[in-house]
Order: sequence, then C-alpha cells, then structure tokens
Amino acid sequence: MKVGAVRIRHARIIVAAGAAIAALAILLLSRNFNFYFDEWDFILAAPDWTWLSVLQPHNEHPVVIPKLVYAALLKTVGLRAYWPYMAVLLALHATNAFLLFELVRRRSGDLIGMAAAAVVLVLGAGWENLLWAFQMAFVGSVACGLGALLALQRLSGPRGIAPAVALTSASILFSGIGLFFALAVAVQMAIEKDRRRDLLWLAPIAVALAIWYVTLGRTGTPTNPPPSVVNLTIAPVYVLWGVGAAAAALIGESGWWGAVILVLALAAVGWSWRRRTPDAFAMAIAAAMLGLYGVTALTRGQFGYDQAASGRYVYEGAIFWLLLLSDAAAALPWRGTWRPVLAACVFLACFNSAALLFEYGTAKTLQMQREDADLQALNSLRGDPCLKPSGYADALVMPQVNSPDLYYRAIDLYGDPAPKGPVADRTDYDRARQNLLFTSCR
Repeated sequence: MKVGAVRIRHARIIVAAGAAIAALAILLLSRNFNFYFDEWDFILAAPDWTWLSVLQPHNEHPVVIPKLVYAALLKTVGLRAYWPYMAVLLALHATNAFLLFELVRRRSGDLIGMAAAAVVLVLGAGWENLLWAFQMAFVGSVACGLGALLALQRLSGPRGIAPAVALTSASILFSGIGLFFALAVAVQMAIEKDRRRDLLWLAPIAVALAIWYVTLGRTGTPTNPPPSVVNLTIAPVYVLWGVGAAAAALIGESGWWGAVILVLALAAVGWSWRRRTPDAFAMAIAAAMLGLYGVTALTRGQFGYDQAASGRYVYEGAIFWLLLLSDAAAALPWRGTWRPVLAACVFLACFNSAALLFEYGTAKTLQMQREDADLQALNSLRGDPCLKPSGYADALVMPQVNSPDLYYRAIDLYGDPAPKGPVADRTDYDRARQNLLFTSCR
C-alpha cells in the first residue's frame, strides 16, 4: 500500500480540532503581546480614515480588508486588549491549515493532508505571520487564495469560477500576496483547455488593480533604500535563498540548511514529475512560488538576499512546497518499518518547528516588555512642558509613534494599551523618557 491510499476516519474533524488547539496554544503564547511597529500606522491614522483612506496602500500593499478589520476592532475592543486582534490572525491561520489539508488530501490522500496541516500549524520559521496580528494581511491573502484554488478543484463550470474569482479578489484586498494566488489561478486556467475561456473572468480584477495602482497604489510609503536596477543581479540568489529557506522551514531549520533541503525537495519533485507529467495545478503552484520570490527580489532585493528568508515570506513558500511535495509523498510505501519511520519524520519536523516557534514567542515577549516600558514612559510625560512635539519614545520598536499628541489622541479614543502595573524594563523606560524630553530638561 502507498501512503496516498491510506484513509483516516473523521480526518476532517481531527484536522479541525488540531487547528483549533494549535491556534489556542499560540494565542496563549502571545498573551503578553502588545501593538507593535506597523500596527501604529493604522492606530494613529484610524481617527482620520475615510473610505478613500481604506483604499490607500500600506507600503506597496492593498490592505482594504485588514484596515476594515482594525477599524471594527478599534471601535469595539479598542486598544485595551491585544488578544482579539491575535484571534483574527490565528483564525485565519487555522483556516489555512484546514484548506491546505483539503487541497492535499484530494491529490495525495488523508494521511499526507493531515501531515501537511500539522507542519504548517506549528511553522516556527514563519513566526512573523503567527506572532504579529498585523500579518493578518498576508495570512488572509493565503486563506482566500487557497480557497480560490480549492473552488477550482472541487467545482466545475460557473459554480467553481464564481467563488474562485470572488476569493481571488478578496486575497488581493488583504495584501499583495494575493497577486501570486491570482497567478496560480490564472496559470491553472490557462493550462486546462476547458477552462481557458474562463480567464476572461479575471480580466475585471486585472483592470481594477491597474486603475487602483495608477490612482492610489503608488502613494504608499517608499522603501528606504528604494529598489534599483541592481536588484536584477541579486534576484537569482534571492529566489534560490528564498525557496530554500521555505523548504527548510518544513523541518524547522534555516540558514544554510536551506541549500541542502532545496536540493532534496527539487529531487523529490523532479522524481514525482518524471513518474507522472505535472498537471495544471502543480504547474500553477510552481509558478506562484517563483513569482512570489521573483517579484519580492525586484522590490526588496536591495535589503540583501537573506531577507528572502524572513518569516513573512517563508510562511507562503512553505505552503507552496507542501502542495508540490505532496504528490511525491503519496507514492511512498506504507508498510512494515516505513510506517514508524515516516511517522517519526513528521513528528520530529513538527516538534522542531514548534520548539522554534516557542523560542521566537519567548523572544518577542521580552521585546514587548521593552515596548510596554516605552508606552508607560509616554503616559508619564503627558502634559509635561518639556515633552518634544515630535519625539520618538523608541525608534527601533515603535518608530511610527513620532508624535506624542497623535498617540494621546488615539488612546483617548480607543483606550490605553500601556500596562497598569510597575515598569518591568526600567532601563528602557528611562531611555524612552530621555528620548522624549528636550535636552535642556533632562
């Protein structure tokens, strides 16, 4: 018997329960987190948001749905608790694991689908997308993108095209990551002869996106330094490093492990494609992964090739790899010693990733102590005549908060996120106060 032929009773229920447990565990890990970095762009600007503001990009990304989510949460729970924001992120993450399971099981069976879901649920190398609520933008794009691909797999004719187009649109409205799922949908349609005419359904998305980019899309904050022609020379290494890092993430590794795992992953995919000609879905996923790292190289390559291994990109790349590798995994034998060996491999990969995720979560908890001290310093100086009107409490942790008056306006409207207890990081508290005061008053 092959692994792909194994059937598991109640597999959907098991995966759904596992996804819920993993989400709750990560929520518990993040219980001491607070609003961080780019989130302050949303928080400080939210009182002035109009419908036009919602359409404006954050950096280069359309973030219509994340802005609407933050607007709703700010109006309800405000800034007094961070866990509702994390709950939205983790609900989307759990959805991704379940959708990945559904896609993989249709091609490679229940057992491979469950293994893929388990790996992505505790993907420690993709920690940025799991431990920062702001990344609901990327994670939401993945959820809608996987939903669009599943609609194409499960439904034929107009019943499949309509939800696929709607979910592709939603994926793009979450973030620019949706563009690569749109690419996957388009490639699959283009390769399958009976779906080629359905490509016309994607035309309105392309036209709307072009209009948005010309009118609003270029108004986002430019990167510093900006991309240049040099990015073209960096791109090949950037792409290889990125796809290698995404492959290594499947076993909770990083760095130069990526080169080793990349060779093994490519060999597995090549072996699978040699046994059976790749279908439209496999080609679409390969195109989406190369598109993700290729475009990112052209827009972010100026920061160095190692930036391709950032957790926010590893998350998407790892999901693409799981979809590609599932075909090869389905052909493995499921008998004798193969059973405990394969089970041990999946367990060790998940354990290593979970340990890495816990390590990142612990480190971020310490970073949040620093931010909490910054917020307490801001509160302690409210009304002080020596407070600089454009002072940074901490240019490394919260550089967006460069106007105390805007910060005070936000907490007056939405509540105070600063801890009420004693200062845990006294050193940073004192440093933040010095940063906020005029030199003559220190």
